[in-house]
Amino acid sequence: MSVREGQHLVRTIEVGPHRLTADASEPFGTDAAPTPTELVLAALGSCTSTAVRGYANRHGFQLQSVDVDVRVDPPNGPRQQIVRSIRLVGDLEEEQTEKLLAAAGRCPVHRLLTESVTVVTQPTILAASHRSADPELSA
Repeated sequence: MSVREGQHLVRTIEVGPHRLTADASEPFGTDAAPTPTELVLAALGSCTSTAVRGYANRHGFQLQSVDVDVRVDPPNGPRQQIVRSIRLVGDLEEEQTEKLLAAAGRCPVHRLLTESVTVVTQPTILAASHRSADPELSA
C-alpha cells in the first residue's frame, strides 16, 4: 500500500489495483474525500460485517442482513472511544447472536485496533543535491 501527496491535503491511496482518496475536513482540507480517521472506521465496519456474515454462512445461521455503524465518541474529546453498533436481522437464537457478536470481535481490524500494536517508522529521505553542476565549484 502506498500514499501519495496530492493538492493541499488530498492524498491518493493505492492498495494493489485499488485507488482511494483521503482528505482533511474543512476548514483544514477541502473535504473532497473521507478523512483518514473515517477510513479507519470504515475499515472496522466493513471488516466487522464481513466477519459476521462469513461466520453466519459457515454455520448455516438464518442471518438476513448485518449492518454496522461506527463512530468516535466524543468526536473531539481528550479520551475517545470507538462505538460500533451491529444490527443483526434474521431468525436467530440468542446463542447464535452471541456467537456472531464474538465473531465481530475477532475481525482482523478489531484485533489490530485493540491488541498491542507498535508502529515503526522507517524514514527515507531524498534531498536535492546542494552541489553545483560546475565541477570546479564542487571540488
